[in-house]
Amino acid sequence: MTYKAIGGVHPNDKKAPANKAAITAAAAPPQVVIPMSLHIGAPCQPTVSAGDTVKLGQKIGDSAAAVSAPIHASVSGKVIAVEPRLHSNGTTVNSVVIENDGLDTPDETMKPHTTEELSDPEAIVGIIREAGIVGMGGATFPTAFKITSGKGKVDTVIINGAECEPYITSDHRTMLEYPEKVLGGIKLIMRACGVEKATLAVEDNKADAIELLKSFDPGADGIEIVSMHTRYPQGAEKQLIYTVTGKQVPPGGLPAGVGCAVFNIFTAYSVFRAACEGRPAIERVVTVSGSAIKEPKNIIVRVGTPVEFVFEQAGGFVKQPKKILMGGPMMGNAMYDLSVGTTKGTNALLAFCEDEDRTVSNPVCIRCGKCATVCPMKLLPVYMYMCERKTDFDGMGRYRLMDCVECGACTYNCPGKLHLTHSFRTGKAKIGAKQAEEKARLEAEKAKAQQASADGPAAKEGK
Repeated sequence: MTYKAIGGVHPNDKKAPANKAAITAAAAPPQVVIPMSLHIGAPCQPTVSAGDTVKLGQKIGDSAAAVSAPIHASVSGKVIAVEPRLHSNGTTVNSVVIENDGLDTPDETMKPHTTEELSDPEAIVGIIREAGIVGMGGATFPTAFKITSGKGKVDTVIINGAECEPYITSDHRTMLEYPEKVLGGIKLIMRACGVEKATLAVEDNKADAIELLKSFDPGADGIEIVSMHTRYPQGAEKQLIYTVTGKQVPPGGLPAGVGCAVFNIFTAYSVFRAACEGRPAIERVVTVSGSAIKEPKNIIVRVGTPVEFVFEQAGGFVKQPKKILMGGPMMGNAMYDLSVGTTKGTNALLAFCEDEDRTVSNPVCIRCGKCATVCPMKLLPVYMYMCERKTDFDGMGRYRLMDCVECGACTYNCPGKLHLTHSFRTGKAKIGAKQAEEKARLEAEKAKAQQASADGPAAKEGK
C-alpha cells in the first residue's frame, strides 16, 4: 500500500528513449580536480601532497569528524597541486589536482571483503565509511553516519528509486543494468541497520525496472518492491517516507524520528561494490541531456571530471546553451564555469537552449494561491517570498521558510513567474548569516567577560 503524495506537480518528465540510453563509460579525463568537501559535514584534510604519486582508489583525504566521509583518487597519476579550487556549489574549496597517467593502477586496498566481514553489521558500516559512500542522489549525507545514528531508532529502510525529476534516468538505468548489485547492496544496508525488511520504492513510469527487479524474487530476502504513482517531488526524503509509510516527519525533525532511513539506488549499488569488489566511491552514473546536447546519454563519470569534458563525451553542444545545470531542471544548480569537477552526488548535467527560457523581466504575484496548492511541505510560498524580499526575519520564521525543501514545485506552478525557489535559497542564506553574526557577537561578549574576570577589579579601574 502507498499513500497519496502531498502536493507536488507532474511536469513533462522528458524521459524520452534518447534520455534512457544504456550506460556507457566516459573516457578518463587528463586531469581531475577533487574537492576535499564532497559531502555534508566536515571537509576532509588532504593526506597527499603535490608531487606524490597516487593509485586508483587510494585515500587522498579524510577527517576525524563524525559527520564526514573519506575521499579517494578517481584516477592514478601524479598530484600536481593541493590548493583552493572552484567547487560546483560556487564556493572555493581546498582540492587535490591529479594528472592522470592513463594506467588506472589500482590501490592495494581495492579487494573484496570476506564473508565473515559481510556478516558483521559493524564491519559493514566500517566498509561503507572507509569507501567514502554518501547519499548519491544529491544530498551527499555520509551513509555510515546515517546508519550509526539511526541504530535503535530505525525499523524501516526505504530505498529511493523514484527519480522523479525530468530528464534524469541515471538511477533507472542502474536498476536495469545492475539489478543484482542494487539488491545486493540493499541487503547489506539492511544488515548494517539491523532490520529484516526494506522497501524499494519505484515510480510507475519505470515499469521495466520494477518487473526486472521482481524477477529476482527480492521478497525472499525481505525486500518489497513498491510501485508508486508518478509525481514530483515524490523522491524527496520526507515525501517518500509519507508515500511509503503514511508517517510524517515533523518540521525540523529527522527520518529516524519516525523510525525510517532512506537510501538512494546508486548508494545501494555503491555499497555492494565497496563490500564485494573493494571499490570506493569514485564514480557516478550521470545523465547528460537537454536541448543543447548533441547525443543525450547516461555515462559513468569519475569524481572530479571537469564538466566540459563530460559534455564532450556526449558529442558536445548542438548550439551554444543558455543555461547549464548540475542536477535536474527543478532543483539543479546553475553552472557558470565548466572547468569545475563532478562530485559524488552529480546525477545529471543538463544544457538548455535560449528558446526554452521562460523567465520574465518583471514577475508579478497575482494572489492566485497556486504555489500553496502544490507545496509538499504545506507551506505558504507567497508569504515566504514577501518576507524574504523585505528581509523580515520574524516573518520568515513565522512562515517556516527553513522547512522549504527547495523542490521548485511552487515556481513551476506560478503563473506570475516569480523566482520563488531562488528567493527561499536567498532567505536561508540571510538567516544563516544572521545566526553566524549573532554567534560571533555572543562569543565576543563571552571572551570580553572572561578577560575582565581574569584581569580583576583593579585592572578594570585602570589601577
